[in-house]
Amino acid sequence: MNCIKLLFSLLLFGGTINSFAQDTVKVKETQIPVLIERQDNALYYIRLNAKESRSLDYVTLTLNKNVPLSEIKSVKLYYGGTEARQNEKKNTFFPQPYISRDEPGKTLSANLSYSVLKSKTDKLSNKIKLSANQNLFPGVNYFWISLEMKPTASLSTKISGKIAEVSLDGKAAPMVFETEPVQHLMGVGVRHAGDDGVNAYRIPGIATTNKGTLLAVYDARHNNSADLQEYVNIGLSRSTDGGKTWEKMRFPLSFGEYGGLPKSQNGVGDPAILVDEKTGTAWVVAAWTHGMGNNRAWWSSYPGMDLNHTAQLVLAKSDDDGKTWSAPINITSQVKDPSWYFLLQGPGRGITMSDGTLVFASQYIDSTRVPNAGIIYSKDHGKTWKISTLARTNTTEAQVAEVKPGELMLNMRDNRGGSRAVATTKDMGATWIDHPSSRSALIEPVCMASLIKVAAKDNVLNKDILLFSNPNTVKGRHHITIKASLDGGLTWLPENQILLDEDENWGYSCLTMIDKETVGIIYEASVAQMTFQAIKLKDIVKQ
Repeated sequence: MNCIKLLFSLLLFGGTINSFAQDTVKVKETQIPVLIERQDNALYYIRLNAKESRSLDYVTLTLNKNVPLSEIKSVKLYYGGTEARQNEKKNTFFPQPYISRDEPGKTLSANLSYSVLKSKTDKLSNKIKLSANQNLFPGVNYFWISLEMKPTASLSTKISGKIAEVSLDGKAAPMVFETEPVQHLMGVGVRHAGDDGVNAYRIPGIATTNKGTLLAVYDARHNNSADLQEYVNIGLSRSTDGGKTWEKMRFPLSFGEYGGLPKSQNGVGDPAILVDEKTGTAWVVAAWTHGMGNNRAWWSSYPGMDLNHTAQLVLAKSDDDGKTWSAPINITSQVKDPSWYFLLQGPGRGITMSDGTLVFASQYIDSTRVPNAGIIYSKDHGKTWKISTLARTNTTEAQVAEVKPGELMLNMRDNRGGSRAVATTKDMGATWIDHPSSRSALIEPVCMASLIKVAAKDNVLNKDILLFSNPNTVKGRHHITIKASLDGGLTWLPENQILLDEDENWGYSCLTMIDKETVGIIYEASVAQMTFQAIKLKDIVKQ
């Protein structure tokens, strides 16, 4: 009867049922790594255009039954304020990134000048009510839910759930979910901006030693994030527990004030690492640039052989599982053509072939100023090195894998854009053949990528697998994805992929097997400059 009276009153006074319609809440679930060491990790963004509503009362979050609540420290609700009027039609979900990746000292928790903490609970259950009691600004308002893990949380932990209710003015609001439900995967920030006084960390490489130790290398860019020439050393982090914790940074390659020049004019960078599986020796290769002023070494290195004119290709080795490193070993004279402007490695990792040959990817700028990718290799466990012919012109940062005994695949960054170039060789790069997948199967935005071969005997799936990682896009560096191929790289099916980080980042990555079940990846993520994650093969390959 009361409903009939209400309807009659609305009709009598010219009203409509829609006069009582509530504002719709838009929800976006993130797909970015949850860093175990961070006090704040964004799980959900909420966008509310307050036309009728005056207050957001609370948000209810439900976590799935298989979520290990004992590993979660707290869940928080933040208010992010309002939207700039000129952005109202862009459907954005935050006015400003709430947590910095690149500002030293501000990478672990929410910047409280951009967010107001409304609710926090450490009394966890599968249903969590987060009170807000927030008066709404007329127009678009932003909220977000943050997760903090306990330090003891496992790298294999997954968090899944949903926002079950948002209450506006005492009533449950209608919701629109902008994304499909996802599983939130754990990660570790191996290096954050400002760690050890270093402004930025870039260009990751990683390898697993014969003892199972993870050795991660990268540029330690002391002054800023710029490429060589700058004050850059090769840093190394070492983990003996599968990537959960990392030892204090070491410097396998560092030249200081060599030759009396400033540190910023003795930079060494873009590392690659390999482990000699026959001897256990670990090798790091990098480009050393000396006396080139402070501009891009890519253009400042010139033809010649000596360090006063051209970049030098240098190695360091470790015979104690990465704990200590040799003095630099300069192999420029063994592999560089004097007419080339610049010779350097393909950053990331190298391999040990089944016959014991050590191989790194290479790149060089030839006498016509065109870059070309190939390989450098050693048949005597690093005593001497040789270089191949080019695999494809106008290519740069490449990675190499032995797809069959004696047959190498080179996967290359191609300056033409849009997709990866792929070539194979059966004679150590004397000749190359374009692979059928070249310039078609793997998209890219012109960026470094990673490629590894995992033999059937070395993985839980008992299948020969190629694993590949890069920004899975043709424009911008975002959507870092690991892909698997079960047919030697001919196809990379959508069902055999996993998205790790959807947000903008620098895009470089490197893969290594941790054990037969798990692949490790270190990459330039949106949440930390050097982010590590451990991913189960069965989460990538959907059998």
